[in-house]
Order: sequence, then structure tokens, then C-alpha cells
Amino acid sequence: MTPHQTSKASPGRSITLLSVGHACVDVYQGAVASLVPFFVSERAYTYAAASGIVLAASLMSSVVQPLFGALTDKWAMPWLLPVSTMVSGAGVALAGVGGSYALTLVAVAVSGIGIAAYHPQAARVARNASRGSHTAMGWFSLGGNLGFAVAPLMVSPVIATGGLPASPLLIVPAVAGVALCSAALRGVKAPAAVTAAARASRAIGGDDWASFVKLSGAIVCRSIVFVGLSAFISLYASRRTGAGDFSGTAALFVLYLGGAVGTVAGGKLATRHGRIPVVQWSYALTILAVAGVVFVPGPLLYVFVALTSAGLYVPFSLHITLGQDYLPQRVATASGVTLGLAVSAGGIVSPLIGAVADATSLQTALAPLIALPALGWLLLRTLNEPDMLHSATGQPPPSPQPDPAADATTRP
Repeated sequence: MTPHQTSKASPGRSITLLSVGHACVDVYQGAVASLVPFFVSERAYTYAAASGIVLAASLMSSVVQPLFGALTDKWAMPWLLPVSTMVSGAGVALAGVGGSYALTLVAVAVSGIGIAAYHPQAARVARNASRGSHTAMGWFSLGGNLGFAVAPLMVSPVIATGGLPASPLLIVPAVAGVALCSAALRGVKAPAAVTAAARASRAIGGDDWASFVKLSGAIVCRSIVFVGLSAFISLYASRRTGAGDFSGTAALFVLYLGGAVGTVAGGKLATRHGRIPVVQWSYALTILAVAGVVFVPGPLLYVFVALTSAGLYVPFSLHITLGQDYLPQRVATASGVTLGLAVSAGGIVSPLIGAVADATSLQTALAPLIALPALGWLLLRTLNEPDMLHSATGQPPPSPQPDPAADATTRP
């Protein structure tokens, strides 16, 4: 009997709840950067001080994720979803209270820890709820991308109206997220038969660290390209098109729009063609697309920004499921790395791009980004689907179904 037949829970409803809950958490990743202009104007922070706030939040939300992944691989902690959701919101809500820079750093760092604690456990629950569906995992990832994108729409009206002391109002998405996470956990159940099958599968299938490291290296390349373009595409587009600030804002919007289209498209394409081919072709497309962004002037630039967006976002959710399948014994750890640590590399390299731009030109600084998706493609070209790896050894493929701790993991 298949897991679709044995489970009474609705995977569509559970994934929807998890996706919207994901948005309620990731809105706080974008919220910190959205608060920076208000810190500068109301507290007279220098740019260095403001960047320190963003760095504190991003380091905690990214670098700490693998640690929480290792913990949730060892112990099932379903309660971590609602608790981490509330912590992520509380940190941002308190960031505007008082005027102490040190306390502000602590507040955003606490928010970052909440975000770090949420993602490995949430990705594991989403994997269970999706029952191996790449499209479903795409919807889960889409929620996070949308949450990040709408953060300025949440922060700006609140803080522009009430100032930084109004930041406690920003707790509202976290409260909604707690309710959504709790409902999702109640809806995701792992039948005994499915759990036993997953236990047997994981007992046979070992972790493929070599493939996982290559995949993580490719994700780092993708992250540097995305963060680098996010930081400078607005200014670059306004100069290349000669159309002023609006053209730069439009270019940034097109780049982010790929999160809504590409993430879901990636899941659908992978269902038809397989994950590895889709990821490989996405990186190949990104090579040409970034070259167009760097060297093509005028309105045609927007076409290449859109192609770059597609190339960067189509493999987003596939990175997560591939990482989980390469490390079937450490699903949450894999999620923490693919969603956190590898993605943080872009933020570390971004200041270097700015330094090169100051010393030369923005076009010169962005040109090396063309080589990074090429390097990612080289890392990916030797990878096989995880089930193919096991087939080659004569062992059954690892199940896309829940892990041994699924019963405990998905029940509050």
C-alpha cells in the first residue's frame, strides 16, 4: 500500500499551511534590512553600524542552521516550529524598542536564531508532508521567498507611521505563523507502515557526503551571484539604461519576481525531467544570462535579468530535496546547510564586490559573477540522482517518505 493510500492527511492542505507559515518566518529575514534606513535616519547610525545589524541577523540565521539541523536529526522536536516562529518575530519586534545599539544587535541576533531553528525542522516536516513531491517542496520554498520579498511592504508603513517605537506591531506575522505551524503539525501524520518502510530504507541507504559537498559548492556559487546582483542590480540598471532610479527598481523587481515563478516551475520540471538535469540546465542558462546582464545595454538588459532570475530560482527547492536525499541519515542537517550555511556565502562576498566596484567600476566588479554558475555547473555535472546511486550498488533507492522519527517529528 502506498503512502498516498495509507495517510488520511491532506498533503495539499499541509503544504499550504507550511508554505504560508514559512512566509511568516522569512518575512523577518527581509525585515531587518528594511529597518536599516530607519535606524540611520532616527538613530543616526553610520552605514558601518547599520551593516553590523544586518550581519548579526544573517550570521545567526544562516551559520547556526546546521547546528539545529544536527540537533533535530538526533531528537524529534516538532515544538520547535511554533516556538522558533515566535522567537524570530519577537526579536524584530523588539529591535526598535529603546536606543541601545548593543540591545538592538541582541534583538536581531535572537531573531536570526529563531529563523535558524525553524528551517531544518520545517524542511523535514515539509518533506514528510510532500510525500516525495518536488512540486510540493517547490510550494514550500515559494512561501519563504514571498515572505522575504514582502518584508518592505510590512515594515515601511508601520515604521514610517509610528517610528521605531512602533516595531512591536511587527510581531503580527509571527502570531499568525504560530497558528499555521500548529495546524500543519496536526495535519501531518506518518502511518506506521510508512514509517517502517522509511526506517528500512534509511537503514540500507548511507550518506553520500561527496555528492552533498559538490551540491553545497554549487549552492554557494548560486548564492554569491544572487546576493551580488541583489545588492547592485538597481544601481547598475539605472546606469546601463539611462532611465533613472525607476529603471533600477524595475530591474530589482524582475530579479525577485523569479522567486514566485521559478521555484514552483522547478518542482514541475523536475517531476517530468528529473532533478539533476533541471538543476544542470538552470546553471548553464545562468552563465549566459549573467553575461547578458553585465554586457548588454539598454532595455534588453531586463530580458537577461529575467533569464537570470529563472536560472537562479528554478533549482532552489531542488537543492533542498537533493541535499536531503544525499544525506538520508541526516535530513535536517542537509536542510540546514542547503537553506542556511551555503546560502550565507553570498552575504560574505558581497562587500568584496562593492570594494572592487569602488576601485574600478561596477561592470568590472560584476563580471566575475559570470564564472560562478559555470563553476557550479562543473560541480553538478558529475552528480547522479540519489536513487540512481543506490540502484548502481544493487540496493533499493532511499524512500522519499518520512524518516524514522516521523511520528514524533510531526506530532506536537
